[in-house]
Amino acid sequence: MLSILKRYLIGKPLKSTELSEQKLSNTKALAILSSDALSSVAYGPEQILIVLTTVGAVAYWYSVPIGIGVLILLLALILSYRQIIFSYPHGGGAYVVSKQNLGVIPGLVAGGSLLVDYILTVAVSVSAGTDAITSAFPVLHAHTVFIAVILVICITILNLRGLTESASILAYPVYLFVVALVIIIIVGLYNAFTGHAPQTAHSAIGTVVPGISLFILLKAFSSGCSALTGVEAISNAIPNFKVPSDKNAAKTLLMMGSILAVLFSGIMFLAYWYGIVPNAEETVMSQLGSDIFGRNIIYFFIQGTTALILVLAANTGFSAFPLLAYNLASDKFMPRMYLLRGDRLGYSNGIITLGVASILLIIAFQGKTEELIPLYAVGVFVPFTLSQTGMVIKWIREKPAGWFPKLIANFVGAFISATVSIIFLTTKLNQVWSIFVFLPLIVILFLRIRKHYEAVGDQLRLNNDIPEKISGNIMVVPVAGITKVVERTMQYAQGIADEVYAVYISFDKESEEQMREKWEAWNPNVKLIVEHSEYREITRPLLKVIDEMEAKAHAQGFEITVLIPQFITRKNWHNVLHNQSSLLLRAYLLHKRSVIVTTVPYRFKV
Repeated sequence: MLSILKRYLIGKPLKSTELSEQKLSNTKALAILSSDALSSVAYGPEQILIVLTTVGAVAYWYSVPIGIGVLILLLALILSYRQIIFSYPHGGGAYVVSKQNLGVIPGLVAGGSLLVDYILTVAVSVSAGTDAITSAFPVLHAHTVFIAVILVICITILNLRGLTESASILAYPVYLFVVALVIIIIVGLYNAFTGHAPQTAHSAIGTVVPGISLFILLKAFSSGCSALTGVEAISNAIPNFKVPSDKNAAKTLLMMGSILAVLFSGIMFLAYWYGIVPNAEETVMSQLGSDIFGRNIIYFFIQGTTALILVLAANTGFSAFPLLAYNLASDKFMPRMYLLRGDRLGYSNGIITLGVASILLIIAFQGKTEELIPLYAVGVFVPFTLSQTGMVIKWIREKPAGWFPKLIANFVGAFISATVSIIFLTTKLNQVWSIFVFLPLIVILFLRIRKHYEAVGDQLRLNNDIPEKISGNIMVVPVAGITKVVERTMQYAQGIADEVYAVYISFDKESEEQMREKWEAWNPNVKLIVEHSEYREITRPLLKVIDEMEAKAHAQGFEITVLIPQFITRKNWHNVLHNQSSLLLRAYLLHKRSVIVTTVPYRFKV
């Protein structure tokens, strides 16, 4: 049943030779890897206005110069990440750049920040998409968390179906969103410059604003920089592009940057011109659409595509998280399971981990986007800073041909990213303080995992030491009675062992005597050891006997093996009716250093 359901949801397995068919064209890559950055247009301008609201609507004109500042940072980041793509064509982004140029710890800080950021990408995107849905249909406000969780599950399943299949589906909503925003920008600007839009809804640029301060402006700027999250995703996912992957990734990055700049500047200006005031019940995008078109079919088209892009922007995280986890696992900083491809040639363990983590985050924050965005932005600007600094170090150290302009581009990116990070950490400390707790813990966890794998490698590595000779084998077989499964187990044990002992745990004297008599009549060649259990336990008395046998085996230079009979049922649910004692015993014995545990299966016919 489970395999049928899995095949229905995910599809039939793909051969390893079909991996090349899973590479993305530029058009599909733009949709699947840029959806996060493009979707941030729907909430980035709103975050600027929310901060300026604390001063008053008269301060909204500051959103224009703040928006220009965000665009300057976008240009610096696009140029910087273009250098990273060509310098590190195998992907890895900020993690690989930081690790190779700044050291292991900065690399792990960048990698850990991005892992958390991709989880936040999914949570923020889906939460924002849910806000767009509930803005159009207010009756759904009470079900925000439930809707968000269902959407994450759907996106997770979609990604488990494979990269090209998810990209083919996602391309349509992404490009429809771009079309919708182009429509609203063109019509909105036409109305603004022809007098069809209110001319007095906004304060004039340059108006004196009482109470404004540099602190508030910096806070608004850092909030607006949330529109730049997702810019780094393409540099992390270069291996997903068709050959030549680096050139195609660079082209896609430039396309994404150009589209993002046009959409962000257009929405930012219109929000200022129309005097949009952010509120908890209706998003800025919804208010813009309503003011420009009214609540007609065009409005619902814009809201529908906005909701779709916000939800599907989570797919950027699903594309980048598994690849980053793969890179960390390759360096032994994460479990090896993240190196494995699933049935559809995607890194399924990374996809599932991301889906589960984002659902837990949405439930914890009750789907409130504004509480997640500050952490989300910090999680991406820390890697921005580290990666750009790493590139600066690389150019200074290597000095290849034409290195100085590249140095300037990366230096500007590093400086602005560091400034934004500091602004975030100082202006929103009450919202982002947890990064000072979980980021060190993540780095410590990475190092502990690496230490474990290194210790395991040292123990498994062959050397020239002469191994200790094993003189023989003592076999211990726990028995609960005389049955076919015991008979088969004893035959197997006697065929491979020098000495065989059966161990029976009795609860009363009568059953003990009966067992001794039956055993003597059935198999006198195998010694039966009977241990009485006063408290009706099985495991503890059995372990006592095994410990005694272990001491005897060690003295003789023998190896001790515990042979556990186990029923194999025809139907999975029958397992509930059998094998509890054997599973418990195996769990105990696997931790004993000098004992080998072996299972002898007995398969039922019904």
